[in-house]
Amino acid sequence: MSDEATTDEEEPGLTYADSGVDIDASEAATAALIDAVGDSEGDYAGLLDIGDRYLALATDGVGTKLLVAEALGDYSTIGIDCIAMNVNDLVAAGVRPVAFVDYLAVDEPDEGFAEQVGEGLAAGAERADIELVGGETAVMPEVIRGLDLAGTCAGLAAKDAVFEGGAEPGDALVGWPSSGIHSNGLTLAREAVTRNHEYTDPCPFGDYETVGEALLEPTRIYTGLLDPMRDHGVRGAAHVTGGGWTNLERLGENRYVIEDPYEPQPVFEFVRTEGNVPAEEMHRTFNMGTGFVAAIDSDAADALADETEGRVIGHVEEGEGVAIRGLDLRA
Repeated sequence: MSDEATTDEEEPGLTYADSGVDIDASEAATAALIDAVGDSEGDYAGLLDIGDRYLALATDGVGTKLLVAEALGDYSTIGIDCIAMNVNDLVAAGVRPVAFVDYLAVDEPDEGFAEQVGEGLAAGAERADIELVGGETAVMPEVIRGLDLAGTCAGLAAKDAVFEGGAEPGDALVGWPSSGIHSNGLTLAREAVTRNHEYTDPCPFGDYETVGEALLEPTRIYTGLLDPMRDHGVRGAAHVTGGGWTNLERLGENRYVIEDPYEPQPVFEFVRTEGNVPAEEMHRTFNMGTGFVAAIDSDAADALADETEGRVIGHVEEGEGVAIRGLDLRA
């Protein structure tokens, strides 16, 4: 068979929109909701002035990672993801997470499944050093097919401790590695992987037994970075989740030049090749190996990186967008 014939038969490259998630439409819907209810102070978390401190709230869920867990019958780690997605947003705001409530919606009750979810939530809370203070389990067979898991995390911060300044040209960017895909972009990842594989297929990379197990790797929790970031004068931080590397633009209207990012874990190359996903789409959707980034004065960057096992991955300059691996990304 000729190379030309092989190319003609290749499946087209996947995008997030192709897999069912249109980021532009989602952002427009979110903007409409904010316009209707009114904007609040804060970015990654809503900040409520309670006198000498801020009470902060963040809410998030696990998304379609739940479908991988359902396919494998393994819900033991999705509670960790639920905790992580919320506490990491608070840390990006400069807020210390303190308490968490979960919301679990199912089509029918299942004791074994609920126990696994609860164990994951407990493990995540221990890693994040927060308290589980309540939650809700809703059985709604007419509304839910399968399950949904989300939560809300409360945090506290002195008013001068939150990261409100944003990045400035000349700042360094310090980054910390992710554990894998984390809990966003799973709709695209699942669509790509299931073109040629089942979740139960043997995993061709790493120490994972199955492809699904690689997708279920729990989200890394970054609460341990909070005190060092404050001590070293971090101006702003970004949790690299939905939108991938364009999250850095939330640090201010600058150009973010990434010169030494962490190497993506093998799961990202697996998703890219299985779905023929363009490089730009990968970086606009996934963390690609780097899960958290902070902007800091260049003179303090090495000290922060050394103390926290991070590394300087780039710098901030005048302009716009994110430059990484030859790509020019815009939100």
